[in-house]
Formats: sequence, C-alpha cells, structure tokens
Amino acid sequence: ASVPGSSGTRNLKENISDLKAQIAANQKGINLVRELIDVYGLDVVQAYMGHIQQNAELAVRDMLRDIGRATPSHQLSAVEYLDDGSPIQLTVDIDVNTGSAVCDFSGTGPEVWGNCNAPRAITMSALIYCLRCMIGRDVPLNQGCLYPVKTVIPEGCLLDPSDDAAVVGGNVQTSQRIVDVVFKAFKTCAASQGCMNNVTFGQEGWGYYETVAGGAGAGPTWHGHSGVHTHMTNTRITDPEVLENRYPVILQQFSLRPGSGGGGQYCGGDGVVRELLFRAPMTLSILTERRVFAPYGLEGGLPGAKGLNLMLKADGRIINLGAKTAINVDPGDVFQMFTPGGGGWGAVGKGESLQHPNKPCSVLERGSLFEYRKAQESV
Repeated sequence: ASVPGSSGTRNLKENISDLKAQIAANQKGINLVRELIDVYGLDVVQAYMGHIQQNAELAVRDMLRDIGRATPSHQLSAVEYLDDGSPIQLTVDIDVNTGSAVCDFSGTGPEVWGNCNAPRAITMSALIYCLRCMIGRDVPLNQGCLYPVKTVIPEGCLLDPSDDAAVVGGNVQTSQRIVDVVFKAFKTCAASQGCMNNVTFGQEGWGYYETVAGGAGAGPTWHGHSGVHTHMTNTRITDPEVLENRYPVILQQFSLRPGSGGGGQYCGGDGVVRELLFRAPMTLSILTERRVFAPYGLEGGLPGAKGLNLMLKADGRIINLGAKTAINVDPGDVFQMFTPGGGGWGAVGKGESLQHPNKPCSVLERGSLFEYRKAQESV
C-alpha cells in the first residue's frame, strides 16, 4: 500500500468500478429529482415530500396507539444476547395520547473488543425498518417513520461505541440482532436466523465474499420461509457455475437444512447447508451469529436450530470453527456451514400435529417489495 497504515486493496480495478457505480446511481437520482422539479415546480415537489413524511408519521402513531392500548402498562421490553454474551436491552414506553414512544437501549452491554460494535446509524436503520414492517400499510420508507420515536442509546455501549471501535460486524451481524430484540419486545414475529452468515476466502491477489441464507421466523398467521435472507439483508448469492469457474473451490452441497425451523402452530423456516471444497491453499474467514443462542420462538413456538460452522480437514479431522474466525485451509479441506432456522409461533396442544410449513400463507402480499421480489423470481 502506498498510504502508511493502509493494507491496500487486492483488486483496485473492481473497487474503482464499484465507486463509479455508486456515483452513477446518485447522479441518476439527481437527474430524476430535477425532472420532477422541471415538470411540477420546486414548491410542489417539496410539499409532496413533506406529505409523504407526514403520512408515515401518522401511520406509526396509529400503530403505537393500538399497541399501547392493548398493553395495560404501556411498556414493552426485551433482551437478546450476542454470541459473546453481550446483551442488547430494549425498553419501549408508549404514550397512547400522542402516539409516540421512547425506545431506550439502556442496559445494553459495553463496547466489545471484537468488531460487532454498531454505530448509532445502524440502530436507527434497524429501528425504522421494524417500524415500517409493523405499520401494516404500504408506506414508502422515509424519515417520517421515526418522528414519533425518541431513541435513547447510552454512550459507550456497543450500539454507540468509541471512534476507535471495530464496527464491520455491526452492519452485517448486530443490525440483525437489533431487529430481533425490537420484534421480540413488540411480539411481532418469532426470530429469523439473526445472521448474514458472512463467508470470505482468498489469496494475496484476490478475494471472494458471500452471505448465506437461513430460516425466517414464523408469525401469528404465517409460516417462516426457508432458505432466504431476512430483515437487514437481501443479497443474492453467486451462481455455482460462476463460483467454480472463477475461484479454486467446488460447491459440494447447497441445500435446505430439514428440521432446523422451530415447530409451533406456525413453523419457522429451515436454514441451509453449504459445503465448499477448497482446491488451493487460501485463507477462510467467517463472521456469523446465532451459533450459541438459538433464534427464539414466540407465544409457545419452539426456537429454531442454532447455526454451526465446521472444517473437515483432508486428514480426517473435524473442527468446530465457532462463530467468528480466520483459518488457513489446504487443498482437500471442506468447509461446512449449517445456518440457523427461524423460530416457530404458537403452542401446539397435546395430541395436535404441527401445521405443515408449506401451507399457503393467508396474508396477502403487496407493495413495492413484493413486486420487486416477483420480478426477480421471474428472471
């Protein structure tokens, strides 16, 4: 690296291309906004931007009033634990008169030595995502969703760490666990896999990065989907043919993990099994969660299965890699990842059988995300 203290980059050409793509996307947005202003005028465009935010604010206030009235104490609380034992604590105090709430993360553990610290922006992103999910209306995601909510995040905790803290895991891991604790407090749905299952491998001149799907949590009227990304991620994985053609690995297995979803009146989705055979020496790194604490079920539903990361060495040894590590691998070594399942919803009475996970969902899917998913699946 030419800059002191910098480790440099393995593929500068790709990095520059990524930056150019981001600049182009921003420029496209600028052009579209300018077109709106040219057609309708600046005052009208700004007015409707305000209307969109006001609509989102009112939708959240209505939702908070409904939940507050159904909760005698007007207070909700939950705690979840990262795999290192660090708690993420949330207390929600709802004012039913104004339809506002205070989301207080006091009690959350201190900044951690690893990289699962999360800047405040991560918590706010997870919170606004959860609020929009709970609204029950097709409202464009915007800042108005947060207007009725005051957020308290203690300085120095892992959700508001120091400037020197490592935070890469906060974006891809802790963000998922924040969603877990919010939905647990509001009893919205059982926990999904709570993890992005980050896998990277490479050599000095190249690197490969993927995230692996898992099980979605069940809810009061639906089964969780199997083998999907949930909540704070929506990445697509590389096609096997492309993966094996470009990198010295063989994808030996990529399948659902039967029985890993939690049972209940509605069942959690199953995780997946992904197995990679290495054909050359390289370094493998994994950054995962839910290897210690299972995704919770709600209202009597059972938890989903915990994840597991194994290394099958060419000499016959089997090594549990834990949740987070980096390891040098040799030709013939095999990496196995078993991703977590989603939690189940609702208790099943004695003598009753679990509902079949493939039973059609009674909730009508709609909105821009549904249309986008349908378009992607039709490709």
